[in-house]
Amino acid sequence: MRDGGLAQELLTWYDHNARVMPWRSGPAERAAGVRPDPYRVWLSEVMLQQTTVAAVRAYFLRFTARWPDVAALAAAADADVMAEWAGLGYYARARNLLACARAVAAGHGGQFPATRDGLMGLPGIGPYTAAAIAAIAFDQPVAVVDGNVERVMARLYRVETPLPAAKPELVRLAAGLTPQQRPGDYAQAVMDLGATICTPRSPACGLCPWTGACAARAAGVQADLPRKTAKPAKPLRAGRLWIARRADGAMLLETRPERGLLGGMLGWPGSDWDGGGGPAPLEADWRDAGAEVRHTFTHFHLRLDVSVAEVSVAAAPMRGAFLPRGAFRPSDLPTVMRKAWDIAAGALNAA
Repeated sequence: MRDGGLAQELLTWYDHNARVMPWRSGPAERAAGVRPDPYRVWLSEVMLQQTTVAAVRAYFLRFTARWPDVAALAAAADADVMAEWAGLGYYARARNLLACARAVAAGHGGQFPATRDGLMGLPGIGPYTAAAIAAIAFDQPVAVVDGNVERVMARLYRVETPLPAAKPELVRLAAGLTPQQRPGDYAQAVMDLGATICTPRSPACGLCPWTGACAARAAGVQADLPRKTAKPAKPLRAGRLWIARRADGAMLLETRPERGLLGGMLGWPGSDWDGGGGPAPLEADWRDAGAEVRHTFTHFHLRLDVSVAEVSVAAAPMRGAFLPRGAFRPSDLPTVMRKAWDIAAGALNAA
């Protein structure tokens, strides 16, 4: 089958099997002339980076209820956005989200550029995100290649070169299939195919619209592709967190530096994560909480000891500030800090 025929086969499948998502204009809506909202496409693509669809849905709905357009998000307070983002991880995305919204509002009249090159001029938008927005929101015929699409292309054309070395070839193959008609629907169709049919393990080849054209299936190696170069073991880093509760219920917290992991997020005062320790944030009768926080970031594993203390209302911290009882919400903390609170709360309440 010619590549154009493959694209049409996939679009026909998508018309009947498209996933329903709160940020998506489905094929029936698109056929009726409903255009995707570039703001919602952009927001969803940023949220979906290295995060699952299931995890993103609730965050997306909260964000769009609170900030329904790019102008509203651009005017939001940094702390409010970071608090809503807590738990999604990869917190540089939240900082870039605000920077991008403000750039669109201030420099583009509140309208996203309609081309991949124009979109790449915005903060936090790289080649993949620019291609996704250009295709899905503006129907530009550009190849959109995420992990799902890489897997589909590797199997369809039986690309044996391991990732990441195979990426340029997979992008070239994906571009060759991208049609001029309905490129936005096609981009979402390939991603849906990878997410629901051409899955990493046990692909459902009998349900795939491309099963007859798939070179990997013909050779019986579909479950083995794409091949991947072995990753080096992640290093282990360690540190300590200090969690203090004042007699009136206020909690000692600090805003982390803008640059670096968890930048701009609310968290517990802590040491550097180099295992070397450091000074506590205030004079107190500190005791060990009896358990350690275990968390994994993209490039390393983290272990954090937790110290807790009950202090008087006169306590004067050298770092951070006490947040009144009614203003402290564990849900505003990033995941690793929430894990620490779960440990500390048990130790403080048991005292």
